[in-house]
Amino acid sequence: MYARQLDALGDPTRREIFDRIRHRPRAVGELAAELPVSRPAVSQHLRVLRQAGLVQSEASGTRRIYSVDPSGIDALRHWVEEMWDEALGRFATAVAADDDEKGDR
Repeated sequence: MYARQLDALGDPTRREIFDRIRHRPRAVGELAAELPVSRPAVSQHLRVLRQAGLVQSEASGTRRIYSVDPSGIDALRHWVEEMWDEALGRFATAVAADDDEKGDR
């Protein structure tokens, strides 16, 4: 699932929209007023973010309010943590091998 999330965040405008929503929930019109893109473009970006599981929406009268989807963020965080753990494991193996090499001298 993380591939769709990374792809969605690959676009600078979507990253900016996501970052604004990350700070607090917002409506499409509010986002469009703050950004140099049209309201329909903001809606399209939000659709991609929603399909990637990064944001969710809730009806509030005639508006939809967008907020961060915690489950999507958890999945992305889990992937980053796995990658980090693997990198640290490889580093520890390399350090141990280097120590073994130095001990043989």
